[in-house]
Amino acid sequence: MTTIPSSASDLSSSSKPKSITEHELAEVERANATGLQPIVFVHGLWLLPSSWDRWAKLFEDAGFVALTPGWPDDPETVEEAKAKPEVFAHKSIGQIADHFDNLIRHLKTKPAIVGHSFGGMLAQLLAGRGLSAVTVAIDPAPFQGVLPLPFSALRSAWPVLGNPANRNRAVPLTYEQFHYAFANAVSEEEAKELYEKYAVPGSGVPLFQAASANFNPWTEAKVDTETPERGPLLIIEGEKDHTVPWAVAHAAFKRQERNPNVTEIVQIPGRGHALVIDSGWRDVADKAFAFIKRFV
Repeated sequence: MTTIPSSASDLSSSSKPKSITEHELAEVERANATGLQPIVFVHGLWLLPSSWDRWAKLFEDAGFVALTPGWPDDPETVEEAKAKPEVFAHKSIGQIADHFDNLIRHLKTKPAIVGHSFGGMLAQLLAGRGLSAVTVAIDPAPFQGVLPLPFSALRSAWPVLGNPANRNRAVPLTYEQFHYAFANAVSEEEAKELYEKYAVPGSGVPLFQAASANFNPWTEAKVDTETPERGPLLIIEGEKDHTVPWAVAHAAFKRQERNPNVTEIVQIPGRGHALVIDSGWRDVADKAFAFIKRFV
């Protein structure tokens, strides 16, 4: 096992960073107490940490210790999120990345990191800071230097980007918008189930940051793709993903391929952006697991 760049310390209620919740504190303390290889899951926009529940159990059953932190101020349940959508507003890529950075630096062992969508971009950002032993980015949102902008990606983001005022808002997706952006590759019945079980409002800020990343030299949507501290990286892409089509994921791969560490990409046929939460999640998880096991 590899230690993280700075020495870990015990997280007590008096020393923990402000954004870390009591639940996250307990996850860190549990991971450090077990001595097992930690794995940190990073969710994306319009989802909560509970979207990783089945993944966490799978990895724990295989001998890992799983952590499923939220973004700052994430509610605990979908019901609470829908009742208080305003808590999602104003969360930027930098703020979210720093939240995970603070948490990871209190682990005694450098974790594997798995992220989906904006979580996939955040996972790469954290790996570029030297905080990941091995990284899996699933349908990752684009970062600075990723140039393709397919029509389906623009249409998926338009519920937010279509109104500049949404930058400062929490924006929910209608079922129709969710069906197009997430659940286009599953049945109508399953799409409705996924929408009711998982969909929550999302901060407008990250989408505006990603959209302007290639025009803003100071953007927070910036990933260090060349540092040798990055570690091995796998990008997983769903063939039918509207939100992050193959052109976007492959462009990220080509940027990451310059790194001296192992960099791989795999496309999963017939899968959309909901591939981590839909009925075929296990196939995706098995590919992530096999890659991670090669290196930790």
